[in-house]
Amino acid sequence: MDASPFSFQLHHVDRGCAARRSSFTTPHGVVELPTFMPVGTQGTVKGLSISHVRETGSQMVLANTYHLALRPGEDVVAALGGLHRFMGWDGPILTDSGGFQLFSLANSTQVTEQSAVFRSHIDGRKFELSPERSIEIQEALGSDVAMVLDHVIALPASDADASDACARTIRWARRCLDARSRNDQAQFAIVQGGLLKDLRVDCAKQLGELHEFEGYAIGGLSVGEGEADMLRIIEATCPALPTEKPRYLMGVGTPQDLVESIRRGVDMFDCIIPSHNGRNALAYTDAGRLRMRNLCYRQDDRPLEENCPCPACRHSRGYIRHLFLANEMLGPILLTAHNITYYQRLVSQARAAIENDAYMDFYHERMAGWGRENST
Repeated sequence: MDASPFSFQLHHVDRGCAARRSSFTTPHGVVELPTFMPVGTQGTVKGLSISHVRETGSQMVLANTYHLALRPGEDVVAALGGLHRFMGWDGPILTDSGGFQLFSLANSTQVTEQSAVFRSHIDGRKFELSPERSIEIQEALGSDVAMVLDHVIALPASDADASDACARTIRWARRCLDARSRNDQAQFAIVQGGLLKDLRVDCAKQLGELHEFEGYAIGGLSVGEGEADMLRIIEATCPALPTEKPRYLMGVGTPQDLVESIRRGVDMFDCIIPSHNGRNALAYTDAGRLRMRNLCYRQDDRPLEENCPCPACRHSRGYIRHLFLANEMLGPILLTAHNITYYQRLVSQARAAIENDAYMDFYHERMAGWGRENST
């Protein structure tokens, strides 16, 4: 293969914690880290056009292998020019492997050493996903980053189940590397191990020895465990990962989760929370969450947040509330745009704080603001 088009530059580590300021170069552009990726599961961030997504300040988006393979099919996406052209997005794209569906569709899934067999949530037909098949689909989609197929289980789990899923994840990661045929698509390995600190560390070290991976993810969290357990595992896992590769925490989380995880050394995030909650009338601000159906906003002429450049903040809180009570589709659209913009502003501010060795000041300021949530 030719030289890799991917590179990672670690610019600075905050002197007060493990927060990292870095950059990840891909064929579709440089991603400044820490970063948040909006979730576009089926090739779209729900409620937003691609131009809207760009305007939020998002650098990289996520799509899902399982969902796109079922509908419209990776062959259709490939025939229409690949996922970037299909979506109209010219920035980097990461595709999840389908491993999360082993957890979310567990009642209709059989997992063997060879593969996972699902029943389609659309029409019930059989769908088999092996490490090789996952990479084949992702290569056809043409994303910049392909995730390995991992075995995700619900938490809490028995030690035996966590160990079994972790060992299978490592074996499947090796098979994903062997199945690789494109040098213009990176592969990220995924650390599993349940809530067992030693198992997580051992998994991270074993995967770290597979130097062909361009990045490493922490998976299998935010699947039933409490916040304290999640942070404990992140804090134990990050130091065991290679320092010269990006670190991606999958499926997490709230603004608080982001600032907590960045201080522990995480570089990349994705989550449905800002878009899902935006569609359900919840807005994120530095002063906490605003529930926009509440009566207190009926005649509130303030924007959701001062100095926010999103389209929602060109309107009053009273107008946003009216849209939701009138069941106008513009309400969810505007709040989705606001929430994703808020997340992008948050990680941008985090990057600046790290550069100035001021991350912990930023962290305490944000946590204090969110703690005053009920005052607005």
